[in-house]
Amino acid sequence: MEGEGTNDGGWQTVGEKKHHGRPQQSEAWNGYRRPPSEQKYSEDVGQVHQGLNVEPTREELNSLSKACSRLWELDMNRLVPGKDYRIDCGEGKKVYQKGDMASESLFSWLGDDVLRKPTYSRFCALLDNYNPHQGYKEVVTQQDKHEEVAFIEEIARTAPIKYLHRYLVQKGAVSQDYEDFKRMLASLWFDLYGRGGTSCCSSAFEHVFVGEIKGRGQGESEVAGFHNWIQFYLEEAKGNVDYQGYIFPRRRGESPDSETQLLTVQFEWHGVLKSVSSTLIGVSPEFEVALYTLCFFVGGEDNRVDIGPYTVNIKCYRLGNKIGSAFPIAEN
Repeated sequence: MEGEGTNDGGWQTVGEKKHHGRPQQSEAWNGYRRPPSEQKYSEDVGQVHQGLNVEPTREELNSLSKACSRLWELDMNRLVPGKDYRIDCGEGKKVYQKGDMASESLFSWLGDDVLRKPTYSRFCALLDNYNPHQGYKEVVTQQDKHEEVAFIEEIARTAPIKYLHRYLVQKGAVSQDYEDFKRMLASLWFDLYGRGGTSCCSSAFEHVFVGEIKGRGQGESEVAGFHNWIQFYLEEAKGNVDYQGYIFPRRRGESPDSETQLLTVQFEWHGVLKSVSSTLIGVSPEFEVALYTLCFFVGGEDNRVDIGPYTVNIKCYRLGNKIGSAFPIAEN
């Protein structure tokens, strides 16, 4: 994450707020464009974590909430607040309040090795494959396809995705064959579909993780999707995101702090406001893919579940047989 031309521990002062030095593209990313069969992947999770059980229990099969809690426990790549990264929540505000309540960036520091983790690194490589403006047909290159398949191959070696597979097999929702399952995941998340009247302009991955800027005529725009903390960190580092403060929790007297891993925030992206957005901070890409896929297959539009210390409603919107959107909302 070394920035060029930075000082003060890798920071640059840009305008009012401090911004990180621009993150450098990882050398590994170029390799991710090769055919997936020619790429190197990390060791299978079963060998790394001997005795890690990815079989769902009967209780979990009967309770989506218990299954989501188990996914949280299986997220070996989740970051530790204060150790792997630091955030500064700034001041709180109501959704309708105008004005920037945060003098600093949300992320004040991220460990150098975090984005080198295999699933994180592959996730980052996918983020530049999209045009953020909704309604533009996406051009998918052969290299983009390679990156998508290789990302699925990498996360398929982790415990959350293995658990997801076992769970959905028990429910009769997917094939027992792991290769078929991986193809289904790639299709579910990356196949293009229409949104806002334009065909082939969006996908579940683009909407949920990357974000889209939706024009509303008369020059009015809004940010849709964009629920991923890694994308937030990278875009903030580039100066594209302006963090404007957290949204007051529904319960009085509860304010987020640097340890909070479920945050409801307001920000501008490319100068366009997202008035309220909930994001899980520090979770791995494989955890989020597993969580939202699980809710898509066995849940409804509202999925009130416990994950770790948080009670959340995982909203899951369908577009036919695809994920239209998926994101957490903090519950009381």
